[in-house]
Amino acid sequence: MSILIKNCLLNNKKTSIYIEDNIIKEIKPNIFVEAEHKIDATNKAAIPGLINAHTHAAMTLFRGYADDLELHDWLQNYIWPLEAKLTYNDLYWGTKLACIEMIKTGTTCFNDMYFFTRAVAKAVIEAGIRTFAGPVFIDLFDKERREAEIKRHSADLLAVKKLNHPRVIPVVNPHSVYSVSKEGLEWNRDFAKENDMMLHIHLAETEEENKKSLELNKKRPVDYLEELKMLSPKLVAAHCVWLKKDEIIKLAKYDVKIAHNPVSNMKLAVGRALNYDEMKKAGLTVALGTDGCASNNNLDVFESMKFASLMQKFSFNKQTIMPDDEALKLATLNGYKAFALNGGVIEEGKLADLLLIDLNRIQFIPNHNLTSNIVYSANGNCVNTTICDGKILMQNRKVKDEEKIKEKAQEVAYNLIRK
Repeated sequence: MSILIKNCLLNNKKTSIYIEDNIIKEIKPNIFVEAEHKIDATNKAAIPGLINAHTHAAMTLFRGYADDLELHDWLQNYIWPLEAKLTYNDLYWGTKLACIEMIKTGTTCFNDMYFFTRAVAKAVIEAGIRTFAGPVFIDLFDKERREAEIKRHSADLLAVKKLNHPRVIPVVNPHSVYSVSKEGLEWNRDFAKENDMMLHIHLAETEEENKKSLELNKKRPVDYLEELKMLSPKLVAAHCVWLKKDEIIKLAKYDVKIAHNPVSNMKLAVGRALNYDEMKKAGLTVALGTDGCASNNNLDVFESMKFASLMQKFSFNKQTIMPDDEALKLATLNGYKAFALNGGVIEEGKLADLLLIDLNRIQFIPNHNLTSNIVYSANGNCVNTTICDGKILMQNRKVKDEEKIKEKAQEVAYNLIRK
């Protein structure tokens, strides 16, 4: 497929972008080539596609369910019991709904930790976006459960790997140090290494997690993962709120990637803000996530950019911390870097994952500073066109099968709650 985008604003200059297959081939003020699809992007700005670095996509089915509860009560008494009832069909339609929401709000890639990964893969392939996905591993220190989890994980992850699909990359997902045994964590570590897959884990989300790790393992979570040889450039650690300075330095030493989830952290009242300044000084790659729709309650990375920046300013009483360009970088370049993808910027030779932003929307007038408007004024509804892997997934805010997917997902969600 080839796409020619004309008259768009890129880096404050009117330009044209030519896409061939899944690569940005040419960027010039004027390009004269034949293309299968031509887009007149007058009054639109081009920005890179966004990455959601940590989510549980099919939790769209739980949106608005069990809000305003204490974290561990919410997780153990409401979310986990409902998740135990999930089926392949639930995951398929919940992920289809998530993909529609992400396409409409400009996300071109998401990192998913949930269940029934083959259902996730099917939904993503049909939707046209990109995912790093795998089932969540929770054994609760029970040997019988651990063996069942290992069997299920091996089957799901190897089946997805066998697909060899360029937009569906399997990732190994141990839930946390407080929900997975030492033997379970070691199995996850070894399986990821043997199959050349990334690891993805919740880390230091709450003070309670640190206390529990000290009780169970005689070490705080970061030191415990170091002992288990799980810290590496291929580990994405979600949250990382309750860290000491030396732990931040340790994560940087191993080039661990951080997935920051400001909206979820505020809603679940985890008690403090991620220490972005120290992470930046240490050289850590910090990307941006929404978390799941049970704790956010949407998948709008634009909204998360604003929350990320404002949360830093408020928490550290520093107006200049995480300025708009850095917040945008968390959602774009840093995300692509975290997952070793050739994108996150609009340049020749990069992946054709990009958005066209409607500059006629009221939030962009006047356009003194486009990046400021994107981070502080906009939300995902400013996206007019979403292109992922060189394919147009949304144009003029129209996505294929949207109404059918919304209707079916609502039916599935109501049936799940009634079970």
